[in-house]
Amino acid sequence: MTMTTDPTADSTGPEAAVSERPRLLTTTDLALVAAFAALTAVASYTAAIPVGGAGVPLTLQTAAVLLTGAVLGPVRGFLAIGLYLLLGLIGLPVFAEHSSGAAVFTGPTAGYLYTFPVAALVVGFLVKYVVAGRRTQALWIFLACLVATVVNHLGGVVGLQSVLGLGWHKSFSVDGAYWLGDIVKGAIVAIVAAEVHRAFPHLLARSQKA
Repeated sequence: MTMTTDPTADSTGPEAAVSERPRLLTTTDLALVAAFAALTAVASYTAAIPVGGAGVPLTLQTAAVLLTGAVLGPVRGFLAIGLYLLLGLIGLPVFAEHSSGAAVFTGPTAGYLYTFPVAALVVGFLVKYVVAGRRTQALWIFLACLVATVVNHLGGVVGLQSVLGLGWHKSFSVDGAYWLGDIVKGAIVAIVAAEVHRAFPHLLARSQKA
């Protein structure tokens, strides 16, 4: 008796292994990355209030960065803010006061911009892995936002010192003018993100399907 086998029935072959391999980014991931990059661009135009004498306006930009990380997690949050910076670098007017181009990355705000993706990654990591099951509680997300804000402000201080030639004491003094606003923004982000995670409890458990 001759037995025949259907080659497509073998689920252990290399083709099956390839098909079952987790995708790094699904179409949903890509859509979320693009949407939050756009949200950050819109936020950079909102409430651009000059603060201090360093030419660094107070906007909702940092709130969008924190929200992106808190909602999307470390990987997608980092990619979304990285995409936002890339759009500005190639010439789209997505930065505060409708600015763009490479010159922005050498200006007084450069230190803040460079650490935006890192801040999104930090808050995303803390919310996903440290806060974990308590991510529906705004207090815990707020604490994660504070840590990310410290990272962002340290980058800003380095930028002020390097670009404007200020001493460290003066750089910290200039940066201090933005802390109250960013703390308030962090609190608002925490409330919003907690509600998002309450409504979509599996948002950070990224799907492996397209």
